[in-house]
Amino acid sequence: MSPVNKPEPIGIPDELRRLLEARHHDPFAVLGPHRDGAQVVVRVLLPLADQVSLPDQGIELRRRGATDLFEWRGDAGRLPARYRVAWTDRHGRRHTRHDPYCFPAQIGDLDLHLFGQGRHWHAYQFLGAHPRTVDGVAGISFAVWAPNAERISVVGQFNDWDGRTHPMRSRGGAGVWELFIPDLEPGALYKFELRGRGGAVFLKADPYAQAWQLRPDTACVVQAETSHPWGDADWMRARQSFDWQHRPMSVYEMHLGSWARDDGSFLGYRELAERVVPYVQALGFTHVELLPVTEHPLDASWGYQTTGYFAPTSRFGTPDDFRAFVDHLHRHGIGVLLDWVPAHFPRDTYALARYDGTPLYEHEDPRRGEHRDWGTLIFNYGRNEVRNFLLASGLYWLEEFHIDGLRVDAVASMLYLDYSRAPGDWIPNQYGGRENLEAVSLLRELNEVVHERFPGVIVAAEESTSWPQVSRPTWLGGLGFSMKWNMGWMHDVLAYLARDPVFRRFHHDQLTFGLVYAFTENFILPLSHDEVVHGKGSLIAKMPGDEWQQFATLRLLYALQWTYPGKKLLFMGSEFAQRAEWNDAAELDWDSLQSPPHRGIHDLIGDLNRLYREDPALHRLDFESGGFEWIDCHDAGQSVLSYLRTDGQGNYTAVLLNFTPVPRLGYRIGLPCAGRWREVINTDAAPYWGSNMGNCGGVQTDSRHWMGRPYSAEVVLPPLAAIVLRRESEAAAPASPAETAKGLA
Repeated sequence: MSPVNKPEPIGIPDELRRLLEARHHDPFAVLGPHRDGAQVVVRVLLPLADQVSLPDQGIELRRRGATDLFEWRGDAGRLPARYRVAWTDRHGRRHTRHDPYCFPAQIGDLDLHLFGQGRHWHAYQFLGAHPRTVDGVAGISFAVWAPNAERISVVGQFNDWDGRTHPMRSRGGAGVWELFIPDLEPGALYKFELRGRGGAVFLKADPYAQAWQLRPDTACVVQAETSHPWGDADWMRARQSFDWQHRPMSVYEMHLGSWARDDGSFLGYRELAERVVPYVQALGFTHVELLPVTEHPLDASWGYQTTGYFAPTSRFGTPDDFRAFVDHLHRHGIGVLLDWVPAHFPRDTYALARYDGTPLYEHEDPRRGEHRDWGTLIFNYGRNEVRNFLLASGLYWLEEFHIDGLRVDAVASMLYLDYSRAPGDWIPNQYGGRENLEAVSLLRELNEVVHERFPGVIVAAEESTSWPQVSRPTWLGGLGFSMKWNMGWMHDVLAYLARDPVFRRFHHDQLTFGLVYAFTENFILPLSHDEVVHGKGSLIAKMPGDEWQQFATLRLLYALQWTYPGKKLLFMGSEFAQRAEWNDAAELDWDSLQSPPHRGIHDLIGDLNRLYREDPALHRLDFESGGFEWIDCHDAGQSVLSYLRTDGQGNYTAVLLNFTPVPRLGYRIGLPCAGRWREVINTDAAPYWGSNMGNCGGVQTDSRHWMGRPYSAEVVLPPLAAIVLRRESEAAAPASPAETAKGLA
């Protein structure tokens, strides 16, 4: 006889059989209390239980046949709305808890509707696991989106990871499953057990989990409501009016796992905060940017293969520990940016991949759903619930952890359907183009919502192509990002400086071309982690020549970066010219700071940051062409560049850069104003480990017209060095080691 025609076991209706076989989509239709006229039937499913009762009512339940289902039928008046169940398991242990199946659904229809529309910015408040009190009974409310599952259960230590014990309620067309488990407390480990349409049963982590076990374990952890007492009210109030377009912004990029360690072990969020603040303050950076702290299984991915989009990694502590990290930096005047990765996710079977047995978060077609280069999956940006997942994640970090901005990773891979694909290995959009219209729509919506809800917060794009208007408002046709990484500037400048100085004259355009497009976007100038890994070597190792020339060239690079239009970003270790390529498995080489040339680089970064913050000409018009003027961009023969920065209010700062090891004596430049121009930075000064050649602290103009300017002055350009001049009468300049440099006019 075929299984299809096999009769039911006597006394077990199909609905009960589906429950007992752990494949019922609505356990509330069977379990819990059910009125039958003046009577009520109570059913409890307790695998491995021997005796079951309702202790407060003195009611014993009877086992139904040889099953694990227990029942009682009696006067409805004897049963309160919320009742407790007691049972003895087969090990003799006694348990007493409220029946989860006597509690109503906890998620409102409006929440489900908005989620289905992709417009519930706080979906993380009802999806996932949340402590809740219902009718005076404390417990945990669980919910997950998995529309193609046949059955889902909450499993954990509290039920011996048995998926028969706590099956969830399906909310129909919304694809959401939920269950309130009373008497369960924060700290419980849990996952979801899913039965797919084909009958396969598998465990999955909670996509909305707010805490995870420490890798390699992969269970989620129920979090209590935050108890962190925020102390950054002044910072948050000031942030609302933060005019980032016209204010100085220099970013120290960090990987928390390798910035510093304690005998090889990770430091916690709180200890890191105590160490980071004085260091970053002394260097003068305005912000730190963290490589992803979203939970991830593999240390070597640096967080870019995220599995927990709502959870700070447990490597460094709890969510409240991370709140304390951000709070501590805020209270000391340092902003916190976070790398965030909506471009792809890993294939780990316990996480998002084929979540309900089908391609749910990813595209089914690998031509749209897989990144060949990275071995990862691509989100289905056109699916409302997936869009909602990503939007809610981005907003979660801003709202729950007071993050000051998101740096969106790998935006180029999101924008193009043919990104890193061979012909025939991609599917055009509906208009036949290569643009990923769903991803464009998602990014625009993200930027609109963030800028509307969180004034002063920054969203920066790592975008390496010529896609137009990345950092222009959506109502002008742009993507709406606050800023964009200037990858072209970074590649051109590093390629130029890697050349032997004798050949640089033939590649002068690599320095000047960037100004053709410098004001088409709001640019950040990045010297990031990507430039010091995968065999690329450290920044100092990229510089040609002997040791002195290497350090001189690196100082020259930093002077260019800090005086060039755009905000600044520097990866940790580069601020003291770490020799070795970055190793994520070890802390930075802090001993380098005992060496004079390395200390000189470190001190120069501090002086550049101080000058950048205090001189409006160097930051006020970072994104506007009116803030930059060439003095001379044509001196390729001597590999010299000179330009002016201005604040638009008549204040000028002059920058001169000599990209050869040949000193230039009596080098005349045109200047817009008469008077004494003070040498406020000289990268060749002795305290920076330079040769100490300079201009005795400044130069005096004469009335000789030069380079189209009404005034000019002769200056000394030290070898492989930059000097920065500012009119002495405009404002008092900070003290600088440049003033000790010798004049050789």
